[in-house]
Amino acid sequence: MPDMASVLIERARALAPLLAEHAAEAEQLRRPHDAVIAALEEAEIFKLMVPRCYGGFELDLDTFLEVGLVLGEGDASMAWVTTFYIEHCWMFCQFAEAFQKEVFAERGYVLAPAAIAVTGVAQPVEDGYRLSGRWQWGSGVMHADRVIVGARVDRPDGKLDQRFFAMNRSDIHIDDTWLVDGMAGTGSNDIVIDELVVPEEHTASIAALGAGRGLGAALHEGPLYRTPMLSILGLAASMPSVGQARAAVNRFRDQMHNRTLYVSRSKQADKSAAQIRLARADLEARQAELLLRQVVGEVMELRDRATLDDRARWLASYAMAVDQSKNVLRSIAEASGAHAHFLSHPLQRAVRDVNTMACHVVFDLDARLETLGKTMLGKEPDGFL
Repeated sequence: MPDMASVLIERARALAPLLAEHAAEAEQLRRPHDAVIAALEEAEIFKLMVPRCYGGFELDLDTFLEVGLVLGEGDASMAWVTTFYIEHCWMFCQFAEAFQKEVFAERGYVLAPAAIAVTGVAQPVEDGYRLSGRWQWGSGVMHADRVIVGARVDRPDGKLDQRFFAMNRSDIHIDDTWLVDGMAGTGSNDIVIDELVVPEEHTASIAALGAGRGLGAALHEGPLYRTPMLSILGLAASMPSVGQARAAVNRFRDQMHNRTLYVSRSKQADKSAAQIRLARADLEARQAELLLRQVVGEVMELRDRATLDDRARWLASYAMAVDQSKNVLRSIAEASGAHAHFLSHPLQRAVRDVNTMACHVVFDLDARLETLGKTMLGKEPDGFL
C-alpha cells in the first residue's frame, strides 16, 4: 500500500503550476477554471478528509497543511476553493449517517460551498424545516453539487438553535454578485434560498461542530472527526496566503539576479537594501508557516479537549499568519518595480487576493487578539468561539 499522505502531497505539488497557469483566466472568468477542477478531481485531492468507509483517504490536518501550502503557491484563489472543498467534505461527515452515505455514495467526495454565517431563518415543519435566506461568500458554488448554509431556527419556545442545512445545488439560486478586486477566481457568488423544506437529517448543530462533538465524532473512529470546526476552517482559509508568501519570496529572490536598476544600472541582487528586504521577507514568511505548523500540532494533540484559551490562541495564530503573509507580499511588491503592476505579473494578483482574503472575519486580527487576551485573563470571550 502506498503512503497516501505522501502521494497526495506530491500530486498537489505537481498541480501547483497548473493553478498558476490558469490563474489569470480564472480571474477574468470570475470563477475557478474547469480544467483545474478536473485535474484536482483526477488527483483525488478532495478525498483527503473523507472516511475510508466512503472511499476517502481519512488523512489528518498535517497532510491537509502540506497540500494547502503547495497549492497556495500556485494560486491563492484556487487554493482557497480547494481547501474549503476539502474541509466541507469533513463537515458532511458531521451530519446523520444515512445522509453521509448518500452524499459520498457516487464518488467518495463532494464539491460544496459552506456559507456558515447564520443569515438564514428556518421554521420547524413536520420532519424538518422551511428555510429561507441569502448568504454571501459562497466560495466554490460555481462547481457545486451540494451546498451548506447556516441559519437560525425560529423555535416557538425561543430557545437558541443555530444549524447547518445541506441541500442539492439544484435547490438554490446563485446570484451573480462576485465583482471584486481580489479573489475573483473563487466565484464566491451569493446563495439564495426561498422556502425550501429541508429534512431533519440534512441538518447539523453548529454548536456541536464548533466543540468537535458533532455526529461524526461518534460515527467515525478517527480523531479528525472530533476536531473543533473553527480550527479546521481557520487552517483552510489561511494556507493559501502563506503559500503565496512562500512563492513570492522565491520569485523575488530569482528575479533579483536578473533585474537591472534603471539609474545605477546595477543588479538588484547587489544592493544591500534589497538583500535585507529579501531576508526579512523570507523570515516573516517562515514565521507565518511555523505558526500554522504549531497550531496543527496542538490541534491534533488536543482535539475536542481544547480549552477556550487553546481555541482562541489557534484562531489568533491563523490571523497573525495571514497578516504576516500580507506584509510579506506588500514588502516584496514595493521592491519589485513598476513591472510588478502589469496584470500579467502574478505578484499584483497575489497582493490583491491576499488583501481580500485577510478581510475574512476569522482574520480580524484585533478581534482575535482581544479574544485571546480575554481568555488569558480568565474573562468570558465573545460568542465567536
